[in-house]
Amino acid sequence: MQPSNINNSLYSQVVRITHVYLGPAADRFIARQVQNHLHKEPVELSENDLLKLIDWVRVAVSLITEDTAIIEEYIERLKRLTTPQPATAKEANHAANRT
Repeated sequence: MQPSNINNSLYSQVVRITHVYLGPAADRFIARQVQNHLHKEPVELSENDLLKLIDWVRVAVSLITEDTAIIEEYIERLKRLTTPQPATAKEANHAANRT
């Protein structure tokens, strides 16, 4: 399966973040990390895979650059995908008003 044809929101989020750091190579880079290290197709990427993927991404990017600040920034952005995002103020108000 070609990475560009994958319609998986988690995979897409990882690629979108990676694109900031690797540009147009992001899709292929993440697809290869998933296939070679997680032994699955990118479309199968799940939240349970994220921490292991992030570890592999850190190793691979460390081979590309020695800029530890950029590496840590990138990894932190990926780690945010593993935690639930807080609701917006509008969503919080709506939930509070339903009770």
